[in-house]
Amino acid sequence: MVSTGRSPWARGRILASLAVLTAALLAFHSAVPNTVGRFGSLLETFLPWLGLAVPLLLALALLRRSAIALVALLLPAAVWGSLFGGRVVAGDHGAHDVMAVQHNVSDVNADPSGTARALIGSGPDLIALEELTPSALPVYERELAPEYPHRAVRGTVGLWSKYPLTDVRAVDIRPEGVGHDWNRGVRASARTPWGDIAVYVAHLPSVRVRWNGFSSGRRDESAGLLGAALAAEKLDRVILLGDLNSTVDDRGLAPVTTRLDSTGRNSAFSWPAAFPVSRIDHIMTRAATVTHVRTLPATGSDHLPVAAGITLDP
Repeated sequence: MVSTGRSPWARGRILASLAVLTAALLAFHSAVPNTVGRFGSLLETFLPWLGLAVPLLLALALLRRSAIALVALLLPAAVWGSLFGGRVVAGDHGAHDVMAVQHNVSDVNADPSGTARALIGSGPDLIALEELTPSALPVYERELAPEYPHRAVRGTVGLWSKYPLTDVRAVDIRPEGVGHDWNRGVRASARTPWGDIAVYVAHLPSVRVRWNGFSSGRRDESAGLLGAALAAEKLDRVILLGDLNSTVDDRGLAPVTTRLDSTGRNSAFSWPAAFPVSRIDHIMTRAATVTHVRTLPATGSDHLPVAAGITLDP
């Protein structure tokens, strides 16, 4: 691209407009409609990656020698930094009351025994697993039982705990039209030294990117049912561990994210394991604080395990 003799302030107006558009999408993503193709949710699922437009536009602005584009790029850079800058800084791995691990172990995991041992090695107090299969479940039970004698399993999700578990029950998060054999939610009370904590494990339906948009209707319906269960929870302290099949920026998870604290200074992208681009595996709390979030080394799953330190509010 060869520059003309025009002033640097006259060149690159299209690039400057694209920079302003990028800033607007970052800052006002909730204004993107979700009525057709759920494009708002699709944008929010990968929202941090919109920041890649900044170095691309920067290179084009330098090549074009456009002063107006360079100045305009300060806007999306500032907005991205405000939204996501804190997530790229490693969190504090210091004091915590409870350590929890969340992992979608994959229903085609060829090494459930090795996966269980890897999770034990990280030293958590609570371990939540999804995509448990009838053949793999006995393996996880055998490997985890010595360190985690208390368990709550319903359908394809389970919780293993160092603390005694009481009031164990399934959480019905089935979207309309899904059979009764679809069980992806469980709740238990963990009796800890700080008092009882309601611990939920959930696996929301998968989403798909199709030619006509983002297929997330069932996921959103399931999130609404989970949110209602959390709202009805009588215990003050709550920990949610689960594969929610989207990021905390996605409005489809609002029934859950508006009721729980999902902070965590590290992005901790968990999926896909080979080249993680988003964190769809979450550890959230109520009347407690997630002090740090990190991923653990890959197992035989297409997800990375996610670990979090949690401090309990007085």
